Amino acid sequence: MRRSLRDAVVLVTGPARGIGERVARLAAARGARLALVGLEAARLAALAAELGDRHSWYRCDVTDQAELDAAVAGTIDRYGRIDVVVANAGIANNGTVAVNPADALARTVEVNLIGVMRTVSATLPALRESRGYALLVSSAAAFTVLPGMAAYCASKAGVEQFGNALRLEVAHHGVAVGTAHPIWVDTDLVRDQQHDLRTFRAVVRRLPYPLNTTITVEKCALSIVDGIERRARRVYAPRSLAAVQALRTIYTGPVAGAVLARGARTRVPELEAEVRALGRSFGSRSAADR
Repeated sequence: MRRSLRDAVVLVTGPARGIGERVARLAAARGARLALVGLEAARLAALAAELGDRHSWYRCDVTDQAELDAAVAGTIDRYGRIDVVVANAGIANNGTVAVNPADALARTVEVNLIGVMRTVSATLPALRESRGYALLVSSAAAFTVLPGMAAYCASKAGVEQFGNALRLEVAHHGVAVGTAHPIWVDTDLVRDQQHDLRTFRAVVRRLPYPLNTTITVEKCALSIVDGIERRARRVYAPRSLAAVQALRTIYTGPVAGAVLARGARTRVPELEAEVRALGRSFGSRSAADR
């Protein structure tokens, strides 16, 4: 059963850009009151001002529990409750384990997975009070593999499983939990990798449908906001990813692994050379998240 977002209090992490920003705009258009939580203060302030005085923003690193707790307290002080949480903040390091410092790999996991855990921990008392809904943004990477994305795939698979267990833990409190699984979305994060790494573009083109497709941020955000209103257990963007998840043992099995390994023999050294030449572990527009 759909639940209108009119006057619902929705806390969104990572709303300064990309999916989070567009989700915030769509939710506001449907009448939600927003708490925008993220690192880029100037962008958050501008978005909140544009959307109107029903909305607020909080500068916060999702890997810092004290900052998250303060953002949640500020939201409750202003609105009295939290009805929906969208744990969206995410980053992706460039390239393989061999060419990334351990700190870059760990930062990807810290933001994408530990950040989700901390966000849920900070907001769960409020969600229990409101019998609310949490949507944890995972990825198609949760049920596929790709060389050069070890930390990202691990973090997004972790988000999926964290959500699956959390759902069982909180159902008797009336709290619903969903996970969202977008494919490549035309955001700054994906554009940075496509611009910086020619080999990344080539690898993605060789993936089977629908894993080789890119969707607009508008289409992805619309799927997510519709999923929030349905308190959906799974949100796929596009919907064809449901079949990929159902057949995940094929996509991660020995046959698929052998096919990927053949291409990896040449593509991985090329990718590593590009990352070394680039001289940084993250996209140019991920600087604030490092």
